[in-house]
Amino acid sequence: MENHEHKDEHKEHPSDVKPEHHVVHHERKSMGETLIGNPWIVASVVLGILVIILAINSFYSGFTGGVVGTVSEDTAANAVLDFANSQTGGGVELVEVNEKYGLYEVVVEYNDEEIPLYITKDGKNLVQGVTPLSAFDVQDAESEPEAAEVTKSDKPKVELFVMTHCPYGTQAEKGFIPVIKALGSLIDAKIRFVHYKMHAPEENETPVQVCIREEQSAKYLDYLECFLEDGNSSRCLKETGINEDDLNDCIENGNAEKYYNEDSDLSEGYGVQGSPTLVINGKIASSGRSPSVLLTTVCSAFNTAPDKCSSLELSSENPSPGFGYNASGSNTTASCG
Repeated sequence: MENHEHKDEHKEHPSDVKPEHHVVHHERKSMGETLIGNPWIVASVVLGILVIILAINSFYSGFTGGVVGTVSEDTAANAVLDFANSQTGGGVELVEVNEKYGLYEVVVEYNDEEIPLYITKDGKNLVQGVTPLSAFDVQDAESEPEAAEVTKSDKPKVELFVMTHCPYGTQAEKGFIPVIKALGSLIDAKIRFVHYKMHAPEENETPVQVCIREEQSAKYLDYLECFLEDGNSSRCLKETGINEDDLNDCIENGNAEKYYNEDSDLSEGYGVQGSPTLVINGKIASSGRSPSVLLTTVCSAFNTAPDKCSSLELSSENPSPGFGYNASGSNTTASCG
């Protein structure tokens, strides 16, 4: 798992926000007003940019049908919308698509914001206007610094740093949870959060997860597995029996901020620069994201590997990025950072 450069201005603390069951929905602002008053709107725009960048590469045939020329408005809009929802677990809706400025303007809605995206009529190119592509940087391992060799110990300390809504972070979590369950108390395992945020929902979800992890820990993995299905926190709080009064107290009394600050300090101290980043015994480690590969990586950190390391058989299938368990993903090293 690799890491990337980040900007300090992304850093945000959960004391400024409340989980989604506290959120009060206000009348929607205009795009200009929102940009002035809420710099996190960039995160919503980032979703659209990520969708189009990946759609151009992964859905080229869906846009063009393999023939150079103009595709229909519906074809362009549906390909963008379907792929966006497959990566985010849902919540992206098509508002409208029009022919404008000699392009297709596809307007999508995400987190109560309408985001216009412009695509050339052949479906090949995104025309960005004022939206910076650098707001969401996805890079391959070739541009990444090499991870340090795994440091060994009798009981490895294994920490996975993620963002709650980074599609590659959720991919790694789906691979890591089976390893945590399989090795149990043989390792000191924890899912932590990087010291900055890039996706708007993380402002609400990060405090929820750190509080459950620290104060209702017996239910944390159950909650997380549920959350990774579709990103529906409200449903998962109820289905996994989280005490919501205690959760609200944790957020309101400042404990959520304290727990997140501990993660943030560790993230900066380790040099974490992207989601996901695997840290073993205090050193950034490189690993694939399937349960079997992660198990091998973790087991390599024991001074003397326990019998379980050779007897366990975990899935060798790479989980898909984003939410959902129905699809398999590639052996990617991409991350959000």
